[in-house]
Amino acid sequence: MYATDILRNEHEGIKVAISVLDRLADKIEAGQSVDLDDVDELLDFLRTFVDRCHHGKEEDLLFPALEAAGIPREMGPIGVMLSEHSHGRAHIRNMVDALAGMREGDPEAPKAFATAAHGYVRILTDHINKENNILFAMAEHHLSPHKHEELEKGFDHIEHERIGPGVHERYHALLDRLSREYLGGED
Repeated sequence: MYATDILRNEHEGIKVAISVLDRLADKIEAGQSVDLDDVDELLDFLRTFVDRCHHGKEEDLLFPALEAAGIPREMGPIGVMLSEHSHGRAHIRNMVDALAGMREGDPEAPKAFATAAHGYVRILTDHINKENNILFAMAEHHLSPHKHEELEKGFDHIEHERIGPGVHERYHALLDRLSREYLGGED
């Protein structure tokens, strides 16, 4: 097994989350009522699991391992991934701000939320495809089996340190519920 298999599996859950986000953004943009607590929980998942945990595994462990194996950071695939992580964080901040505005009744906030959400969905969809099909294949080719084992242990440590025990399972339950509610059970 490759350490990248863990990241690919996490991408599957993230794809569900961004599908729900896309649907919520469509509803908000159309002026339909949505449960803002659901939006808040989804944003918590994006900030905590996707950014701090998943991207943390990549930025703190995988990317440095790839650099050490000769994959360039600047003007290379790692730099592109880091830039996209940064753009994603900006979209999340904009969604958080817009959600606060929606709760306060700001008439501009729904459009701002939908714009940021759709931008995030676009960037993350492309980002996941590039990682799954290009970057992770490079990792599987350039990193030794021993290095993949080290990465797996490091991934476990990051998950435990950044989100804590039981939180991964709570997020799976959240995604299952939101998927049923907003996507009709689609995965």
